[in-house]
Amino acid sequence: MYQYIVRRLLLTVPVVLGVSIIVFSIIRLIPGDPARAIAGVNATPQFIQQVRVRYALDQPLYIQYGRFITDFMRGELGNSIFSGRPVTTELGERFPRTLLLATISLVIATILGVSAGIVSATRRNSVFDNASMLVALVGVAAPVFWMALMLQLLFAVQLRLLPATGIGTIRHLILPSITLGTASAALMARITRSSMLDVLRQDFITTARAKGLNERLVVYKHALKNALIPVVTVLGLQFGILLGGAVLTETVFAWPGVGRLLVDAILRRDYPVVQGTVMLLALLFVLINLVVDIVYAFLDPRIHYQSGSGE
Repeated sequence: MYQYIVRRLLLTVPVVLGVSIIVFSIIRLIPGDPARAIAGVNATPQFIQQVRVRYALDQPLYIQYGRFITDFMRGELGNSIFSGRPVTTELGERFPRTLLLATISLVIATILGVSAGIVSATRRNSVFDNASMLVALVGVAAPVFWMALMLQLLFAVQLRLLPATGIGTIRHLILPSITLGTASAALMARITRSSMLDVLRQDFITTARAKGLNERLVVYKHALKNALIPVVTVLGLQFGILLGGAVLTETVFAWPGVGRLLVDAILRRDYPVVQGTVMLLALLFVLINLVVDIVYAFLDPRIHYQSGSGE
């Protein structure tokens, strides 16, 4: 197990390196001159050139990338072109808000999704099963921004029960959390149902029932634990997606998190902020996948991580 963890951590190096090359290249393919955006529309060519030299935008791309990756290895992400503040400071202020939003959304998605999936599997082809799977299908298909706008229209504009935007109280968390957790809940419900149906058809479940065990005990003690492995996979991936996919939700609800910071940085051509934010999210994805693989071993003792393979 320890050798597997060390090997996976070492494999993060080429992954992060590849991500750094991709994000460094893509951000520079976006039309627009960041030096002109910083200097303003009425700036003279001489002043624009001074801005370009000040932020090393006049250097060849390979030199810019070398400075970026060197600073990253030292734990430095540079300074924001617009605010002048260190990118680590910007991320340190906003990431806890995104983490809070993603965590609450994941809790909502897990409770609703797993519960609906279990009930649907145990009451297969019932009215509840058909209705819940229909709702799950709609939840997966509905765009996040559309769901956010509909919730704002209903609960903030018409019913006036919840604030539409901003932060400050727990009430500000409700709408963005539901919006962000809806699609994940729908996906988890479908995965849980499918996994539970597969496990409930296994021989050991038939044997448990033949021994006269209570149906609730059969479902929750024997079947659920074995059905959780694919659910854990989805759970881990969804947490990473919630952290990185909060861009639209944070923008619609004016939630000052990492997602909104990334959108503003892209619009402003703030290279250091875009690069630092994407690198942070990439590292989180890698670490979350590692945690998911480790959890596998505790859920299923048949899974072993050997030094030569990950199985």
